[in-house]
Amino acid sequence: MTARKPGAPMPAQLRALIHSSVAHPARTVPCPHCHASAGRPCTLRTTGQHLPEPHPQRVSNWAQAAAVCPECQVEPKTPCHDAGRPLRYVHDRRTTEAKETAA
Repeated sequence: MTARKPGAPMPAQLRALIHSSVAHPARTVPCPHCHASAGRPCTLRTTGQHLPEPHPQRVSNWAQAAAVCPECQVEPKTPCHDAGRPLRYVHDRRTTEAKETAA
């Protein structure tokens, strides 16, 4: 039996399979908070540690791009609003809708 060298790189096919099966669908858009590019996990700005879940603004941007809002009835890529005032984040129902369509 041969021992694997410490720190040997993981084959690209295996890495892609692992990341695609557990990655949050919000990773398809860049993160405005930590500036992680599309496809990369969010990180802590101070330590660079990878986060298991994306930042809330990234999830919001993804939901805005991916789903119609059932709350305020806006089309994808249009920000949610409350009585004509644009919201910083999307409605919770829009995030739920985006998750359901991604599954």
